[in-house]
Amino acid sequence: MVKIGDLEVGEFPLLLAPMEDVSDPPFRKLCKTGGADIMYTEFISSEGLIRNAEKSVQKLDIFEFERPIGIQIFGNNIDSMKEATEIASNTNPDIIDINYGCPVKKVTCKGGGAAILQDIPKMVKMTSEIVKSTNIPVTVKTRLGWDDSTKYIVEVAERLQDVGIKAISIHGRTRKQMYKGEANWELIRDVKNNQRMKIPVFGNGDVSCPQSAKEKKEKYQVDGIMIGRGAIGNPWIFNQIKEYLQNGKIIDDPTIVEKANMVLEHLELSIKWKGQKLGILEMRRHYGNYFRGMPQIKQYRSKLVQSNDYQELVELITEIKQKYR
Repeated sequence: MVKIGDLEVGEFPLLLAPMEDVSDPPFRKLCKTGGADIMYTEFISSEGLIRNAEKSVQKLDIFEFERPIGIQIFGNNIDSMKEATEIASNTNPDIIDINYGCPVKKVTCKGGGAAILQDIPKMVKMTSEIVKSTNIPVTVKTRLGWDDSTKYIVEVAERLQDVGIKAISIHGRTRKQMYKGEANWELIRDVKNNQRMKIPVFGNGDVSCPQSAKEKKEKYQVDGIMIGRGAIGNPWIFNQIKEYLQNGKIIDDPTIVEKANMVLEHLELSIKWKGQKLGILEMRRHYGNYFRGMPQIKQYRSKLVQSNDYQELVELITEIKQKYR
């Protein structure tokens, strides 16, 4: 049984990666139904939290059905990160996760996310202070390094463990790679095989189907797998992976009718959580992913991303169900 602190999370947990503008409560609900064992919020700015910014505070919303769930925070200032940890802890999540992996320029240019991989002593000190600021288990999401010359992840993981983190998730790319090229799981395996490592090591990167998950599990000996982009438009991937790992069987993708029903549910949840205007607007990024590969879907997809009217959207999705059933 894999444990994050005292929290039991299954024999081989599948984690939904924190993704900005994607892993909000509506999407997390679908992924929970689809078999995710652990989920994380979108990353939350520590500076936004301590200043009570509406967007940051809203991201603290978590629900009982989501547990176990982690709140992920990012930032560059140690005092701000400590204060944000205390604020997030008051929401009573199961995990506090630190984002040391985001490669996006608007985050790294301010010293947040993966930028801290250029200053390992500060990374260790910040982590230590965050651990001291809460009684909730602290985990870390990070990358192999800043670039090819700074892939110190084996040492970094050990040092973070030594200051008190309870699990680490490693994306198998450097910040310089962004999301290009193949993820390097060899270094993730090196972290896992370090005899000093006692905490769970979760791998992340390029897991998009049950077969790739099985290969990563068997070849790299990780304690679990974190899935990000592979779950977008595909929140049932977790159950597919579980069935393949346990029984060697491939569960078919949902039918088009089932996918359309899922899109309707996602839309309704999005509106319920964010209000009609924003809920409709933010659903636009999902339609293409749900309906990817369907013949002659382009005309519908264009209409879906242009419409601001809930009833029209429902009618379009219903028409898709009828056309492709």
